[in-house]
Amino acid sequence: MFEFLFKRSASKPSAPDPVVAEQAAASAQSASRRAEQVARAHAVAGDEAAAADFIVSSEFADARLIAAEHVHALPLLEKVHQAMRNTDRRVAKLMQGRIDLIRHQAAETQRAQASIDTAQRLLNDDKLSPNQVAELDRQWQVIKATPELASAFSAARAALAARLEAQVVLQRAVIDAVVAARALASSGQSAGELAQALARLDAEHAQHAQSPERGSLPKHLESDFIQAREQAQSALQALQQHQAVFDARQAALTEWQAQDAASLDVDTLKRAWQALPRLPESPLSDSLQQQFAALLASAPAPVQTAAPEAAAAHAEPGPVPVLRKPRQELAPVSKEATEQFFKVLDAMEAALQEGLLHVASEHDKTLRDSKHGRLTPAQADRLAHVRGEFKRLADWARWGGNVSREELVKAGEELPAQELPMAELAKKVGSLRERWKSLDTLSGPAPKSLWERFDAACSVAYAPAAQHFKQLAEERHGNAAKAQELIAETAALAAEESADWKHVASASQRLRQAWTRLGTIDRKEKKRLDTEFGAALDALSKPLDTQRQIETARREQLIVEVGLLKPSERNTVDMLKALQDKWQELAKALPLERRAEQALWQRFRAACDDIFSRRKETAHAADHERREHLHAREALCASLETAVVPEGDDKARTAFINHLLRDTRAAWNATGPVPRASEAKIEQRYQAAVAGVQAQADVIAERAGAAQANALRDKLRLVQSLEAALADGAASADAATWLQRWSALPALDTQYERSLQQRFAAAQAALGEGNAAYVQQLQANQERLRDEVLRLEIVAGVDSGAEFARDRLKMQVEVLQSSLKSGQKPLTQASQLMQLCAIAAATDARTASRIETLLRRIGGHAK
Repeated sequence: MFEFLFKRSASKPSAPDPVVAEQAAASAQSASRRAEQVARAHAVAGDEAAAADFIVSSEFADARLIAAEHVHALPLLEKVHQAMRNTDRRVAKLMQGRIDLIRHQAAETQRAQASIDTAQRLLNDDKLSPNQVAELDRQWQVIKATPELASAFSAARAALAARLEAQVVLQRAVIDAVVAARALASSGQSAGELAQALARLDAEHAQHAQSPERGSLPKHLESDFIQAREQAQSALQALQQHQAVFDARQAALTEWQAQDAASLDVDTLKRAWQALPRLPESPLSDSLQQQFAALLASAPAPVQTAAPEAAAAHAEPGPVPVLRKPRQELAPVSKEATEQFFKVLDAMEAALQEGLLHVASEHDKTLRDSKHGRLTPAQADRLAHVRGEFKRLADWARWGGNVSREELVKAGEELPAQELPMAELAKKVGSLRERWKSLDTLSGPAPKSLWERFDAACSVAYAPAAQHFKQLAEERHGNAAKAQELIAETAALAAEESADWKHVASASQRLRQAWTRLGTIDRKEKKRLDTEFGAALDALSKPLDTQRQIETARREQLIVEVGLLKPSERNTVDMLKALQDKWQELAKALPLERRAEQALWQRFRAACDDIFSRRKETAHAADHERREHLHAREALCASLETAVVPEGDDKARTAFINHLLRDTRAAWNATGPVPRASEAKIEQRYQAAVAGVQAQADVIAERAGAAQANALRDKLRLVQSLEAALADGAASADAATWLQRWSALPALDTQYERSLQQRFAAAQAALGEGNAAYVQQLQANQERLRDEVLRLEIVAGVDSGAEFARDRLKMQVEVLQSSLKSGQKPLTQASQLMQLCAIAAATDARTASRIETLLRRIGGHAK
C-alpha cells in the first residue's frame, strides 16, 4: 500500500517552490550586478580617483580588486586602505603594500638627500676628518638611491676625496718641514747657508699656513715646527755670535801683527786678548790662539823689577812696634738683643695705639723676660710711659670686661625664651662661653658670683639641647644595634647555599637599601660597622656577581644569536620569538643590576628591531619583485592574446603555434612568484590566452586531420577499386592510367603513404601476367581483413552490427587476453589502422563501409 502511494506521488509532478524561485531571481540579479561592476572596474583604468571612489562604493570583492590595480597615488592609497581595512583584506593588503613601498622609497630618497647634505656640509667644513667621510660611506652603502641622487653623491664624494688627498699632501709637507728644521740645527752649515735654509722653510710654512686645509693639521705639528724653527734659529744665532767673536779677535790680531814687534808690550797684549769675548773651542779658535802665541813670542821680554819684600829685607832694622789690644765694643749678641728689645717696645706701643690690649700684654711679657743693655734716661722714660699707658688701658678693660660679662649673663638668661633649634642653641651657648673665656684673657678673671650666674644661665639654656643630644646618642646606639642585626642577617644568608638567585639578589638589594636607610651612628662605631657589613655583603654578593656574569654571558649569547638570524628565512620570526621568550625566562630567573639589565635589553631590542626592519625591507623588495614578475606575466599574456598566426601551410602554422606556446611556457616558468592577490587572476588569464592559441592550433590540426582522412579514404578506395577490378577480371585500363589517378591524389603521412604505396604497387604489378595468383591472395586475405576490422572496431569502440555480435563477443575475449599478456606493448589505434590499410584483400561493400567508419573515427586523429 505504501509503495503504491509512493509511486503515485512520485509520478505526479510537484508545483514550483516560490522561495526557490525568489532565490534564483536574486542570484540572477546579483550575477548581473557583479558583471556590471566588473565591467565598470575595468573601465576606470587610467583614472585613479574614479577607481578609488568605485572601490569604496562597490559591493563585490572581485570588482574592488580589479579596480585596486589602477590606484597608485599615495593619498588615494591611504583613502582606500582606511576604507577597506576592515572590509576587504585583499584590497587592504594590496594598498598597504603599495603604501609601504612608496614610503620606503621616500625614506630612501630622504636618507640619500640627507647623506648628500652631509657631504656638502663636510665640504664646507674647515676641519674635515677621514672618520667623517668613512661614516658617510657606511651610511651610503645601505641606501638605495635614484640615479640622480647617486650621481650627486658621487660628485660630492669625489670632492671630499680630493680634499682628503690635499690634507694628506699638506700633512706630509709639514712633517717634512719639521724634519728639515730639526736637521738644520746639526747640519754643520755656515751661518749664511743656514739663514737661507731658514728663509726657505719660513716661505714654505707661510704657504702651508695659507692652505685651505690648514685646519686639518694636527696641533702638535705647528708646535713641533715652531720648536724646530727656534732650535735652528738658536743654532744660527750661535753661529753668528761665533763668527762675530772670531772676526773681532781676527781684527785685533791683524792690527797687532801690523804693528812693529819692538813696540808691543806682552802684558798689554795679554790683557787686551783676555778682554776680548771668548771663542768656543774649535779648530778656528786653536788657529787664532797659535797666531797670538807667535805674536807674543815676537814681542820683547818685560823688564824684571825687585819686589818690595826684597827691598825691605836689605833695609836697616828699626824698633819693633808695640801691639795694643783694642777696646772691646758691645758684644754682637748683646747688641742684637738690644735691637730686638726696642723692636718689641715699638710693637707694644703700636698695639696700644690701635687698642689691641691682648697683643700689648704679650709684648709686655716679652719685654719683661728679655735681656738688654743699659738704657739711656730717654729710653727708660719711654719704657715707663708705655707701661703706664698699658696699665691705664688694662684698668679700663677690666671695667669694660665686667660690663661685657653682665651682657653675656643677660644673653644667656634670655636664650630659653627664644626657642631656637637645638643645633643653633648649642652653637649660641658655646659662643657665649668662648666669649667669656676671651674676656678672661683680655680683662682678667671675673668675680665668682658673676661666673656662677653665667654658668647657671648657660646650663639652663643648654638643658633642652643636652636632652636632644642625649636622645640622638640613644638613637645612634639603636642604629648601631640595627646595623649589627643587618650584619648578622647578611652573614647568615651568605652562609646558606641557595640556588634561588632571584631571592639572593632581592635579599642583597633589600639589605643594601636597609643599610642606607639606617640613621646616624657614632663615628667610632660607623667605620667598624661599615667594614663588617661590607665584608658580609661581599661574601653574599660574590657568588651572586659570578652568577650574574654567567647570566650576562647568556644574554650576550642571545644577542649574538639574534644577530646571526637571517631575515629572509621563513622560520626567523619563530626563532626570534623563542629567543625573546628565553630572554624573559632569564630575566625572571635572575634580574641583573638595573643599569646593566637596561643596557643589555636595549642592545637585544635593537637587534630584534633590526631583524624586523630588515624583514620588512626584504618583504618590500619581495613585493616589488613579485609586482615585476606580475608585469612580466601580464606581458606574456598580452603577447599570447595578441599573437597572430601567419598564413601559409598548416604544418608551418602548427609549428609556429607550438613554438610560441613552448617559449611562452618557458618564460612563464622562468618568472618568479607574483602577489598572492593577483595569482589566481593572472593564472586564469594565462590559461585563457593559452586556450585561445591552442584553439587555433586545434582548428588547424582538425582541418589537417580531415584532409588526411579524406586523402586516406580516396587512396584506399582507389586501391580497393584496382583490387576489385583484378578480382572481377575487368581491369581494362593500363597501369599508366591507374598511376595517373594515384598521383592526382594528395600525399599522405609517411607511414600511411608507404603502406598504401606498397599495396598499390603490388596491385598494379598484377595488371600484367600473374594476376590469377594475386587474385587468389586477395580472396585468401578476405577473412583476415574482416577479423582485423572487427578487432579494430572493438578497440575503437565502434558498433559492428547485429550480424557480427557473436564474432565480436569472441574477439573481445581474445583482445582482453592479449592485453593481459606481460611483456607485450599494446598497439595504438593508428598503428592498427595502418596495418589494416596495408592488408591486400578482396573487399565487399559492407566491409568497405565499416573501414570508412573506422577511418572517420581514427584516421583524422592519427599522427
